[in-house]
Amino acid sequence: MTDSHRPPLERPTDDANCAPPRYTSEQLFGGMRHVVIVHGTREYSLRLTATNKLILTA
Repeated sequence: MTDSHRPPLERPTDDANCAPPRYTSEQLFGGMRHVVIVHGTREYSLRLTATNKLILTA
């Protein structure tokens, strides 16, 4: 399994009473500073800034 396709840190055992899955930024970015999230027909850019902040844009 590659770094960019790691499972979430926590897996729910009972969907009705569990918190959502959690990912580290390292898991999401996989060593990169920019990822694209596809939601329906839209694409969103998630960027990691030079000051280590996250910026999500449509």
